[in-house]
Parts: sequence; C-alpha cells; structure tokens
Amino acid sequence: MPPSDDASGDLPVTGSLVVPAPALSWRFSRSSGPGGQGVNTADSRVELSLAPLELRGLTDVQRQRLAERLGARLVDGILTVTASEHRQQLRNRAAARERMAAVLRAALAAPPAARRRTKPTRGSQERRIAEKKRRGEIKRRRGSWDQS
Repeated sequence: MPPSDDASGDLPVTGSLVVPAPALSWRFSRSSGPGGQGVNTADSRVELSLAPLELRGLTDVQRQRLAERLGARLVDGILTVTASEHRQQLRNRAAARERMAAVLRAALAAPPAARRRTKPTRGSQERRIAEKKRRGEIKRRRGSWDQS
C-alpha cells in the first residue's frame, strides 16, 4: 500500500482493512537526538496507539491472528509504536503511521503453506555415496606411501 500523505486521516493497512482515524491515539513528547536548539523545545517524538482487537471489520480468524502474533506487544490491549528519527513532527507522524500499518500487515498475513516433505532421489543418493567413497579413498591413500 502506498503511504498516505495525510498524517491524520484513516490508515490503510490492507486492501480490505482501513483503520479509521478516530481509532488512532496520538501522543507527542520531546525527542532525543539531532535537532540543535530545537530539540529541547519541540515535541517531535510521536507515539501512535491503537486497540487492534477492537477494530471493526476483522474476521474471527484475523482477530485471533492479531491476538497470537501481537500478544507480547499489547499492553492492556493497546499496541503502541513510536517514531523519533526525524526532526519534524509531521515526518515522525508519517513514519509512525507506516510502522503501525507494517506491524498490522505482518500480524494479519496468512501463515506460509506447510512444507511438503520429499525424499532424496535415487540419483542424488548414489552421487552422495560415490563422493563419500571417493573422498575416503583419497584420505586412505594419503598415509600409504612407502616410508623406507
């Protein structure tokens, strides 16, 4: 999904899931790091919070996936992401929105298909054994020269 230019509107996560703007909770604070004199006065650090299990439009399977995959990150059912790498609050807001969407997208992703177990082919087994015998023969010959 292309990131939205609007740092305060709805948050598109997948083609079928859009987090409404009122569900997002913002907090701003002073950031550490670069910024010169403004670092002590500007509230450029951004915390974006969301209660993902309470989103409308989620299926039971999606809700269960979110609970399983985000369980360790949820505090009282709230998921929080922070952004403070930019000097401007607006850029940090956009970064936090992208990060939140990425976390939700990863948590909602379907699990990969189970691996089908296969047996090695007869040819590959024979080549493996032949190579082992060849290496063993090379090693066996190393100490067999005449030491008279």
